[in-house]
Amino acid sequence: MHEVEIVHEVPFHDVDALDVVWHGHYYKYFELARTALFRGSWLDIADMRDLGYVFPVIESQCRHIHPLFYGSKALIRAKFVETEYRLKVAYALERVRDGKRVARGHTVQVAVKAENGELCMVTPEPVLERLAREPRSLEAEPPVVGPLAINHPVAREKQTKGNR
Repeated sequence: MHEVEIVHEVPFHDVDALDVVWHGHYYKYFELARTALFRGSWLDIADMRDLGYVFPVIESQCRHIHPLFYGSKALIRAKFVETEYRLKVAYALERVRDGKRVARGHTVQVAVKAENGELCMVTPEPVLERLAREPRSLEAEPPVVGPLAINHPVAREKQTKGNR
């Protein structure tokens, strides 16, 4: 199954008066790694939309082990651990400077048909097919999505090239 590692430096706005990362930000760090994992698995937001599904998070858990501080660099690992009925992603966060585990956790997402909100009792076959592919390179620029995409410089460049 696919797995990713990213490094994230703790910004000032994530810490409290003691320079310790507020506990809720760990979920944001999970999200950074999960985005890279899904993008590398051919399941970025635009990919999901094209397949006709959304994947809401139905469960999340974080076990805090050691603190992160302002300026700390964290290695965040994310990997799929279940895919047949739901997409369960496990996370591990380590401080880069000493390799100390600072947190671990997981999230669970389920497939829902975008057109009618119907819950899929198993992960749809087109999603499983994408998960079976070789991982997509994360070096490529991610697709531009959302309501502001039309005004994004990359989107404008693609539109201009398409009109030639």
